Amino acid sequence: MSEIATERLAADEPGITRAAEILRQGGLVAFPTETVYGLGGDACNDRAVARIYEAKGRPSFNPLIVHLADLDAVKALVEWTDLADAAAAAFWPGPLTMVLPLRAGAPVSKLVTAGLGSLAVRMPANPAARALLRGFGGPVAAPSANRSGRISPTRAAHVLDTLDGRIEAVLDGGACEVGLESTILGLAGKPTLLRPGRITTEALSEALGRPVLARRDREAISAPGQLASHYAPRARVRLNAAEWHAGEARLGFGKTEGDCDLNLSPTGDLVEAAANLFEYLHRLDASGAEAIAVMPIPHVGLGVAINDRLNRAAAPRE
Repeated sequence: MSEIATERLAADEPGITRAAEILRQGGLVAFPTETVYGLGGDACNDRAVARIYEAKGRPSFNPLIVHLADLDAVKALVEWTDLADAAAAAFWPGPLTMVLPLRAGAPVSKLVTAGLGSLAVRMPANPAARALLRGFGGPVAAPSANRSGRISPTRAAHVLDTLDGRIEAVLDGGACEVGLESTILGLAGKPTLLRPGRITTEALSEALGRPVLARRDREAISAPGQLASHYAPRARVRLNAAEWHAGEARLGFGKTEGDCDLNLSPTGDLVEAAANLFEYLHRLDASGAEAIAVMPIPHVGLGVAINDRLNRAAAPRE
């Protein structure tokens, strides 16, 4: 693809107005959410959606999340249910994506669903994202704003690391608060956790008043973020490191016996660790180390989502 002069826009009224204009023209804009930066394009414009796949180098069988400003806009695209209503009341706007049956006649591009009969929808809480969605006035398809399979971006600089010259603009809203992609809840059948995130299975089950099932990794891709190798730095990743090897970049958690290069949370706070995860992987990858060793992360609560991202980062590369 030919190189584009990527605009750097402030997350103020003029910047958001310009970003919405670019989206209406079929361009691509990276924008902040509370989870990670998304790469936005008009979800009803086949060419814009195709350009998202092209800019990211993303497999076309991997569906996209559609971001919307309000509940009425969501209901115009999917078959709404009582369970969806309960989840939305508890967690929207916020870091939850729901996968629901696609409404007949919904105008979204077929490229968004990757041929599936369902659609992933979300209402982000980030003020800049909400202002952009209102200013644009339509559904915005937005996977993470990075080259496919690489570390997700939690700052505008991370976006530019891999997408500068490939997209029209980045809306700089500072660092993302949560730092992990949204939890994905499948509601096209029995409630199923399709991707872990800030909102835990326990919290979802409580809100819905029924158990939420776990997806099996061998099942077909039904939502974003399910590829075995994903969120990967250039360096190899070694998990559950009990000691450091020579030449490795060292990522700690909690109290450490030896020195580490960076510590996700010296106090063992999983919320702090999640917010720092991608930023610290970016920093260690930029050091030029051939491998990144990561101390064990407790597999409870938000630790489930952190370990999910780390396991995919450490998976064998194609």
